[in-house]
Amino acid sequence: MLPFFKKKDKNIQKQGEDSTVSANEVLGTDEQSHSNVEVKTELSFHPSSTVGVEEKYYYQFLNNELSPLKENQVSLSGIELKNVEDGYVVSAFVRNSLNKSIHFNETALLLIGPDGERLARKVFNLKGLGNLPARSSRPWEFHFEEQHVIASELPSTGWRLAFEIKKPHALDLEESWEKSLADQDKKMLAKLVQETPAPKPGEVNFMSLQAKQAQDGSLHVTMLIRNGSPNHINLEKLPLIVEDATGEVIAKGGFTLNSLQVKANTSKPWTFIFPPSLLLKEQIDLQSWKAYPQQNEKANQK
Repeated sequence: MLPFFKKKDKNIQKQGEDSTVSANEVLGTDEQSHSNVEVKTELSFHPSSTVGVEEKYYYQFLNNELSPLKENQVSLSGIELKNVEDGYVVSAFVRNSLNKSIHFNETALLLIGPDGERLARKVFNLKGLGNLPARSSRPWEFHFEEQHVIASELPSTGWRLAFEIKKPHALDLEESWEKSLADQDKKMLAKLVQETPAPKPGEVNFMSLQAKQAQDGSLHVTMLIRNGSPNHINLEKLPLIVEDATGEVIAKGGFTLNSLQVKANTSKPWTFIFPPSLLLKEQIDLQSWKAYPQQNEKANQK
């Protein structure tokens, strides 16, 4: 008998909520959906599993209670959440409403709480799930070890297991920029963010955009703060160094940002102004330049 067919005990929590997405988002397919067509998924067990009669009745009963899917969707429907010695085990139906069998490889899953908060995250190798037949629903078990659990305590109800759908890296404008920038400039920035390779997962870096010297002698440097993390970040202080076309450091200074927030998986433009007192050269060459945080001398060059 496979390990996900275990008897219930007092550590098992109530059945979870459903999480349903387009198959295109998870599998990278280009299937066309018809929102008015409902699909009832039939219970399916892994070919190598040995399932007793009582267990079949149990899973059949739960499967019959599931809401129909729309065409070309995949879904995770929580069955049980169990606290174990080294973390949590979640059992769920993996459902396929496509008219063909599908299979998963490495897939990031999230355990989400009643208010949408992340409880746990782990990348699972789902090859063991096998081919999921067309219009079927298969029970499976997902083990989140302690290092994958984010929350200090997991709720007994209202939780759900979900596919992590990574949204395209996007532009994040501060309210003051949203109000002051012309629509054309906003579109240009959004296009730049879209066409530039996104930061690596978890990476935060800086991309040089524009540098110019004002009439009062101050140096205005505009950077894209790029957040590849799945979480928002808040910047309190940032020490910056600027080099001009000669490779010499032309400005160096620290900026207080008052908890400037850059949302998860976004890039935010920000302008840093160096007063004349912080400039280290009288004649500067801005035909090419680069700027970078003082502790990180690897910077994107304009």
